[in-house]
Amino acid sequence: MRTEVVCEPGDPTHPNEDFASVAVPASGQGGAVVVLDGVTPPKDGTGCLHSVPWYTARLGGALTELTVSLPDVPLAEALAMAITRTAESHAQTCDLSHSRTPQATVVLTRWSGATVEYLVLSDSALLVESTDGTVTALLDDRLSRLPRTSLSTDAIADATVRNKEGGFFTAAADPSVAARAVTGVLPRAEVRAFAALTDGATRWVEKFHEGNWADCFDLVRKEGAGALVARVRALELADTERRFLRRSKTHDDATVVYVEL
Repeated sequence: MRTEVVCEPGDPTHPNEDFASVAVPASGQGGAVVVLDGVTPPKDGTGCLHSVPWYTARLGGALTELTVSLPDVPLAEALAMAITRTAESHAQTCDLSHSRTPQATVVLTRWSGATVEYLVLSDSALLVESTDGTVTALLDDRLSRLPRTSLSTDAIADATVRNKEGGFFTAAADPSVAARAVTGVLPRAEVRAFAALTDGATRWVEKFHEGNWADCFDLVRKEGAGALVARVRALELADTERRFLRRSKTHDDATVVYVEL
C-alpha cells in the first residue's frame, strides 16, 4: 500500500484550517482517511472562543479514532458521534447555535479486506480509481447547484442556505447533518486507489479548468500530491486579472491525500 499526504496552508503566516490523517490498523487488513476543510470565519466572529484549526483538530482527531476503533459503525454514524463529542467539549463556553460556529467539510474513507466505504459532506472531493482505470468523482454538489444570488454575501448565505434545507451542509455542532452526507460502499476488489482533496486543491479542475477529474487523478498518481498543489499555486499567481478566481481568496489551504491499495 502507498500513501501520500500534502496539506499546505494558503497563507504561511496564518494557521492551516485543513486537517488530514491516514490510519492503518495494526491488523493490516484496512485503514481510514480523514480530510477536513475548515470554513474560514467571517470578520465579525463565530460566537466561539476557539479557532477553526482548533475545531478541525478536535473533529479530525475524533473521526480518526472512531473510524478505526469502531469498524462496524457506519461512517455517517461515526461522523455524528464525532460532531457530538466535539460540540460537548465547548458547549459550556461558546454559542454553538451561531450560524458560523466553527465548521468544516468532510471526506471519510475506510477500507477493509472486503469493502471501501466513503462519506463526502460539502465541497471537498473523493476521486476513486477502479481496477479497470476508470476514475469516478464522488461529490456532494449541493453548494455548486445553488443560485449565485444565494451566495452573494456571507450574510445572505448564512441566513438562507448554510446548513438549511434546500441549501448545503457542513459539519458544525449539529450531529444530524451527518445523515445529509453522500455515502456508499464499494467492493475492495474493484478499487485500485483513491484521492481525497479539499477545494483548495480541486481548483485545478473546478476553477482553472486545466483538466477533468480523471486528469487530476492521473497527475496526482504520476507526479505526486505536491505537484497538483504546486500547479494550483502557479495558476493562482498567474490569475492577476481575477478571470478565474473572481471573488475567491488568491490562495486557499490545499490538502491532497492519495492512497494506493
